[in-house]
Amino acid sequence: MNLAVAVERCGDTLVVRLHGELDHHRATAVKQQLEKPLEDLQLRNIVLNCAHLTFMDSSGIGVILGRYKQIKPRQGCMVICHVNEIVHRLFELSGLFKIITLAQNEDEALAHVGVNR
Repeated sequence: MNLAVAVERCGDTLVVRLHGELDHHRATAVKQQLEKPLEDLQLRNIVLNCAHLTFMDSSGIGVILGRYKQIKPRQGCMVICHVNEIVHRLFELSGLFKIITLAQNEDEALAHVGVNR
């Protein structure tokens, strides 16, 4: 299965919606797709919506950790939402929940970073 990535800017926050599988076959393409928007230093936060993410491996963790490292020096944060059991377990085992906030849905994630729609 392929991976579709949709990005939307909401103030100083980049909302990234993943649909499909984030694995080693697609990790480089996702990094490249997020490079351009994240060149804007006004973007401080990332909301990662995983509602339609069906699979992720360690390469996906690397992509997420890399984007976190990009926004952290900007005093920003990353919030992930709509996480299924498989992805939740992977985040738990990797320790990502120690640095990335978990929200139930996109509205809650956006509220956490101060964006109201």
